[in-house]
Amino acid sequence: MDYQVNYINPDIKLSQYSGKLFKTEAAFDDHLLVWLISGETKIIQADETFEFGAGSTFLIPRNQLAAIINKPKDGLPHKAVAMHLKTERLREIYGHENARPKTAQSKIFSFHKHPLLESCLASLIPYFEMQENFPEHIASLKINEAVLILKTIEKDIDAILADFEEPGKIDLLPFMEKNFMFNLPLEKFGYLTGRSLTTFKRDFYKAFSSTPQRWLTKKRLEAAHYLLAQKNKKPMEVFYETGFENFSHFSFAFKKQFGYPPSTLYNQTSQL
Repeated sequence: MDYQVNYINPDIKLSQYSGKLFKTEAAFDDHLLVWLISGETKIIQADETFEFGAGSTFLIPRNQLAAIINKPKDGLPHKAVAMHLKTERLREIYGHENARPKTAQSKIFSFHKHPLLESCLASLIPYFEMQENFPEHIASLKINEAVLILKTIEKDIDAILADFEEPGKIDLLPFMEKNFMFNLPLEKFGYLTGRSLTTFKRDFYKAFSSTPQRWLTKKRLEAAHYLLAQKNKKPMEVFYETGFENFSHFSFAFKKQFGYPPSTLYNQTSQL
């Protein structure tokens, strides 16, 4: 099996992937603290791309649209420990403190190597080998320990972890133009723009004179055509970067829209 996941409890997991690459697109409900043991991870957001190698520790803030690509490297599988930092738990930790700073920046956060953080995360590894259920109170202590260490070693982390606000209603047009390449359910797009699914669809039609599904497909195909024709990217690269569910769907939709498959355009431009 290429992909395996072992759980200490629902909020702490060890994942291992040995295939060519594994891609997921998400806006997580919780902050996700990741320790990359081996392999490499690329995180693509609308404005910035992050790359992490073995030994890296980073935080993916909640409600941030991102495409995450995990790959083995140097003959080793992609192996990582991930810890979900739930809002309810963070409320308890920060409950007695002052309101969060107003300079919150919701971005991928990379941590410098620090013995306290490294030892905390490394101490989790033996627990994945346990056959019996892992005691919930010990798992809770481990998560609380990790949060307190983050607060100790990184002065700016409170602005992220103590931000308990839910997404408010925002202008659809710039948000969708910026984030169309992320393949998420419409319900998630609605939530991130401060709308119910019904309101999202209604407001979307007002803004774009089209349904979300049709507009997203057309926008992604236009982006794919540009990447093939102007950037000389391979069809498989373009498929990963433009938000299609699978390569066959991408190839079929591209040919239907332009009259020829993406491979034809790539072959033409690569010979110029």
